[in-house]
Amino acid sequence: MYIYSVYDPEFKSYGKVLEGYDTAELVKAMNDIPMPESGVAYEPSIAALESCAVFSQLENRAYGGMPIQIGICWGHNTKLNCLEYHRDSEINIGAEDFILLLARQGDIVDGKVDTGLVMAFRAPAGVPVEVYATSLHYAPCESVNGQGFRTAIVLPKLTNTAMPDFVPANDEDTWMTARNKWLLAHPESDEAKTGAHAGLCGENIDIEKYI
Repeated sequence: MYIYSVYDPEFKSYGKVLEGYDTAELVKAMNDIPMPESGVAYEPSIAALESCAVFSQLENRAYGGMPIQIGICWGHNTKLNCLEYHRDSEINIGAEDFILLLARQGDIVDGKVDTGLVMAFRAPAGVPVEVYATSLHYAPCESVNGQGFRTAIVLPKLTNTAMPDFVPANDEDTWMTARNKWLLAHPESDEAKTGAHAGLCGENIDIEKYI
């Protein structure tokens, strides 16, 4: 699998690099969070990250004044496992370089996505990367084997918290696994084994040999 840069033209339909944000304080705060020995962890909202000056810049400029949260996804990962989407853009900022595995909502056909359509993009540390609402994404991957990754996840407030209580009225409703989160899992993933919609077909991509 070829790994593009978020600065390459191939990324333009998936997202964009945001300019004019000072992320140094945020990166320092992320580096104070211990790396898990294995696996991936996620917290949707962390006070130490939200107290950084860039929080108000992102809330007022990137999200137009809408309430946001800054959490972190961090750990060790080289696999696709799942793809998810929200009703809005997500902004990622890495303490280290990281890699995004992305597809498009338009690639969903009858509740399935062929993983052969997934593309990989490397993002530099400290650079805010907007991932459009129409882009399918999931946990970032590390860019160096064994190094791990720490990536700030900026989203509208309450995203990825407890799922709302409702009776599903269509297929898409059954893909929801948290608030503002629709998930398509690979059958080999832990998420599928615990009941998430098995919506990825093809290889469960692993970029370990490419990094």
